[in-house]
Amino acid sequence: MFLSVMSLLETLHYEGLLVGAATFLIIGLFHPLVIKAEYYWGVKSWWLFFIAGLLTLCLSLCLDALIGSILLGVTSFSCFWSIFEVFEQKKRVERGWFPKNPSRMKKDNTQQ
Repeated sequence: MFLSVMSLLETLHYEGLLVGAATFLIIGLFHPLVIKAEYYWGVKSWWLFFIAGLLTLCLSLCLDALIGSILLGVTSFSCFWSIFEVFEQKKRVERGWFPKNPSRMKKDNTQQ
């Protein structure tokens, strides 16, 4: 019985679970990153997500390790999706759902 359980565990492939869990964490990490980026830099932060997305996309294409390449691809497309989310976050701030950055508001008002 014990040997059959051990042999079963040895034949399982954990790559799918690893990629799924890592994808969940990567997407979860980008939610607060978008909020912080909009808070400190406003929608001007979109280009940071764009550059990070391009960089991780290129690395994903060049990496030989399959799981690493997949995770870089997930990170890349999370960066690209974050560009959209930064502009959506601006709307959420305007609706009062999230706080405005008072120091950034002063800078924005002096530039007008």
